[in-house]
Amino acid sequence: MIREAALLLFFPALMAYSAASDLITMRISNGISIALVAGFLAFAAATGVPLATVGWHFACAAVVLLITFTLFAIGQIGGGDAKLAAATALWFGFPHVMEYGLISSVLGGFLTMGLLALRRWPAPQFVRDTPWMFRLHNPKVGIPYGIALAAAALIIYPETAIWTAGVMG
Repeated sequence: MIREAALLLFFPALMAYSAASDLITMRISNGISIALVAGFLAFAAATGVPLATVGWHFACAAVVLLITFTLFAIGQIGGGDAKLAAATALWFGFPHVMEYGLISSVLGGFLTMGLLALRRWPAPQFVRDTPWMFRLHNPKVGIPYGIALAAAALIIYPETAIWTAGVMG
């Protein structure tokens, strides 16, 4: 029962925190990615995920890290987004990583279009009075893509093997 509750709360709580952090500060702490890696290892051990499967999940995360750090190096995404995507891919493995990428892209596109549309209008006073909102309104500031990454992760999480092994038995 405790294991099931932990599986229900740990990953979603870190995803929610990463989205909120990116929204308010435009940063995703390295601690979130580290916690995701440590949590994956703990839950994989607790749910009896075979070592070979854990290895494949790490291979998936490495591929995603290579791709996202290339995007970071050419200035297309933030470093926190790159690390969050890779740490999330660790939980999903190859069976769900393409779906994660697709859903993240679609949600990120909607987020980007929405923010760009809002930035065309003058900021209302309550936005100007709230530093993080005013920063989001600035057209020179990037998009908090961690929101899309976290939302996509929450959509896919119940389909993953670690969820099934831990919650469904």
